[in-house]
Amino acid sequence: MKTYIECWSSVAAALFSQALAGEPELAESLPKPMAAGSFSFAATLSGDLEGRFFVVLDSAILESPLVGEGVDQKAGWSELLREIADAAAGELLATSGQTCHVDKFEETSGESQVSRAFQLRTGERSWTILIRDEVRTSRTGVPQATGSSTVSGPEPSNSGAGMSTGATLSPGVELLLDVELEASLRFGCREMPLGEILDLGPGDVVQLDRHVSDPVDLIVGDKIVARGEVVLVNGNFGLRITEVAAPRKRLETIRCLF
Repeated sequence: MKTYIECWSSVAAALFSQALAGEPELAESLPKPMAAGSFSFAATLSGDLEGRFFVVLDSAILESPLVGEGVDQKAGWSELLREIADAAAGELLATSGQTCHVDKFEETSGESQVSRAFQLRTGERSWTILIRDEVRTSRTGVPQATGSSTVSGPEPSNSGAGMSTGATLSPGVELLLDVELEASLRFGCREMPLGEILDLGPGDVVQLDRHVSDPVDLIVGDKIVARGEVVLVNGNFGLRITEVAAPRKRLETIRCLF
């Protein structure tokens, strides 16, 4: 079973190479003292796992525009590391069934205790990144189930039409359980005149009818079967489900396809 720090390191390696200038590589290394001026961020987690997760960065990393030219480097690192913390929680759920949520993400003072150390390398330059892992199994968290048992966890929100956590199926439905259906994510939509569509070109931006913080729809056929948050899983987009339609509503998608 993967731990949170293992999920964090795999997500960070993928996202650093994609989001930072020079496509740097993240590799584990031996701990070494940080120079003066190092800075750190802490994520406070809750759920099946809880605690604090600290990331300490070499101050020299601010001298290179890794997060983009003409931007506040420290603010850019804060935004990127918050995204990695959220994505690591999504990968933990996908790989182990354990839930955790980032309740708070903030800048902290440098940490003296170290759990693991990494080097971020691009070309001939490298920077030290230290991790202090205080994430542990919650006393109230539900342990991971084994075999064919169902993993229990916090009950998803039932907001939205037709959303429920019920999971009762009639015996005849078992004949359809191996049917493969195409699922897609819908981030939003917009109606546009044909003239505007024909005028679209590279660099144009089409604004959708959905805020960035709103949940994303999981669509099968023409039915919404679930909603959730977009996460990164092993460098790929994924969906962390927060709401699920009742089984009867999900079965309606089959009628749309056959």
